[in-house]
Amino acid sequence: MKCLTVGITLALSASMATWTRASDGIEAVLQNSFVANNQATMERLERDAVQTACSAPRGMPLDNDMLAALREERLDAVVLPADGQYLGDWQRGAEVATNGRGLQSSDDPTQPNGGNCYACHQLAPGEVAYGTLGPSLTGYGARGQSQAMLQYTWTKLWDTHAYNLCSHMPRFGAQGILTEQQLKDVMAYLLDPASPVNQAAE
Repeated sequence: MKCLTVGITLALSASMATWTRASDGIEAVLQNSFVANNQATMERLERDAVQTACSAPRGMPLDNDMLAALREERLDAVVLPADGQYLGDWQRGAEVATNGRGLQSSDDPTQPNGGNCYACHQLAPGEVAYGTLGPSLTGYGARGQSQAMLQYTWTKLWDTHAYNLCSHMPRFGAQGILTEQQLKDVMAYLLDPASPVNQAAE
């Protein structure tokens, strides 16, 4: 049994080394294939520690202590609202949620970015076009506005990797996609009882 365990460990180490070499090769190809264009800069090709871990091939075991440390690091880096107020204006939040522009090479950098929330989530029940990659958020405000709920939702928007390390959701706050005020407005869109998100479907 001990020989089998040692064999598996050696095989996994070899697989990780092979993956690292292949990944380096892929990165070199990408660096040589892309050019910076307005807001689409070459820095986008540089992976951080979370992206590197989450880019490992499916089925390749990763060190649980390392993954836990990365999650803790992301959680510690979350910046809560400076004034302690989490909720802004839900009407402005609706505009952010429906706006899919921003950070692309063809976008105007003087205009605010959108959250493009409907690309992955159902929010207001009256909307007829929305993505299903993420869960439906219709009726999200029923969760209430306790301090724990406000901090949880803010953290999900700021950097979802603090909870789900390999989530596909953008790190809206951590990567500077949305401003603090925009995040507050999206929070209100999700949690304000007057928001369409929290109205019954007709």
